[in-house]
Amino acid sequence: MQTTIPQITLNDGLVIPAIGLGTYNLRGATGVQAMTSAINMGYRLLDSAFNYENEGAVGEAVRRSTVSREQLFITSKLPGRHHQYDKAIYTIQESLYRTKLDYYDLFLIHWPNPKTDLYVEAWQALIDAKKWGLIRSIGVCNFLPEHLDRLKKETGVLPSINQVELHPFFSQKEQLAYDKANGIVTESWSPLGRANNVLENETIKQIAEAHGKTISQVILRWHTQLGALPIPKSSSPERQQENLEIFDFKLNDAEMNKISSLTRADGRIADQDPAEYEEF
Repeated sequence: MQTTIPQITLNDGLVIPAIGLGTYNLRGATGVQAMTSAINMGYRLLDSAFNYENEGAVGEAVRRSTVSREQLFITSKLPGRHHQYDKAIYTIQESLYRTKLDYYDLFLIHWPNPKTDLYVEAWQALIDAKKWGLIRSIGVCNFLPEHLDRLKKETGVLPSINQVELHPFFSQKEQLAYDKANGIVTESWSPLGRANNVLENETIKQIAEAHGKTISQVILRWHTQLGALPIPKSSSPERQQENLEIFDFKLNDAEMNKISSLTRADGRIADQDPAEYEEF
């Protein structure tokens, strides 16, 4: 059964589905099978990364799919060790060779790596790769307002998307507000949390029961009503379908506020602060 997914228009005019499939740890034949299952179910956005070591599997899933390439929205990400301009260009090309695709719909800088301080150089590489037709839209992950301000100041180009850690225990109110004010769509990684027991939360459970939905569905609906774009990962066809069925109900303001109030100062899953964290 396919579910109709709403669409979001990015600041560069590109249209993107309002929910996608995270592909972290989906590799090899089983990964291809999981991704193909998701596409057949109605997913059109697949989120990958150079460091996930599964871009080949993503490309194979695209080729095995009964859906045309033009209907799919494929994302990958630039690793921190390749932020130098020339390395970034080669990595984008190599990433496409791995997938055997002609272009990416979206390519992101995975982390700003502020200590290394080459993210502006990496951003310029993405800008040029877009001009050359290798990428349709360019964005970032885990960028704080200070990093985004610098991109705008030094290149005049803001990302279409900022993918950040966002879940009920880390609701990112300030970052969401900044992104929205600057025309950037916030995309949520680990939208259902990971190893932090958010799926056992009693407050969310009560809201889910009131709507006849699962806790996961309520959390994903919370994301979309915040204006964020969640990319939950699942290899299970049943869970993939469940995660899509979130557009036939709506949380009221009180329910939204209850979920948002669960945020914690130390809510990051792995304490990865973009102001300090270096990813390679």
